[in-house]
Amino acid sequence: MIPARYSASRFPGKLMQDLEGKTVIRRTYEATVATNLFDNVYVVTDSNIIYNEITSHGGKAIKSKKEHKSGSDRIAEAIQNLDVDIVVNVQGDEPFTERKSLEKLLQVFKNDETKEIDLASLMVKINDWGEIKNPNTVKVIVDQNNFALYFSRSPIPYPRDKEADTNYYKHKGIYAFRKQALLDFYNLPMQSIEAAEKIECIRYLEYGKKIKMIETNVEGVEIDTPEDLERAKKLWK
Repeated sequence: MIPARYSASRFPGKLMQDLEGKTVIRRTYEATVATNLFDNVYVVTDSNIIYNEITSHGGKAIKSKKEHKSGSDRIAEAIQNLDVDIVVNVQGDEPFTERKSLEKLLQVFKNDETKEIDLASLMVKINDWGEIKNPNTVKVIVDQNNFALYFSRSPIPYPRDKEADTNYYKHKGIYAFRKQALLDFYNLPMQSIEAAEKIECIRYLEYGKKIKMIETNVEGVEIDTPEDLERAKKLWK
């Protein structure tokens, strides 16, 4: 599932911007289909413009019935009556989505015989202090078993001791959920920490869900700003 809003506070209409001959949302959809990992791939949107962009080029799209504050809410509405076990959320601004990282996410659930993991997500190590401080970059800290402890737009952990051997990880907005965990998210109210940070996966932590983080070396470009789009164009070439 690829949740897709037309309006975006930092970069309105970003998913319909041109990325070397195709729109960002179409690039993301085609990249996800090309992994050959899924029974079906859908764009889930409240926008007629995005819906028509996907379906007019032979893709599959679902029109949201309600207004939603998060991509997880949008997907949960769409999958309520679908017979599925695992749902993968690929953000619409991730045109560099590739097979290897998604395979790692799916393997988490194949190995989880006790079904203790509610969802899995990706993280990539970052070293640039400008990116670490950037509030558009969501950071994650994990425990010894790579279960998420917290997500933040602030630098975490805070480097009070500059000599400490600390790794910083950027959270990539790609998730794999058990269907029930996603439906639970949909029916649980937003709490204050999620509201403050504007990071939807915090809601899972606030309600005691277990998030397994998988490290990937594939970063690509998430398109949040016009500057990101220019970087994406250069990388695509």
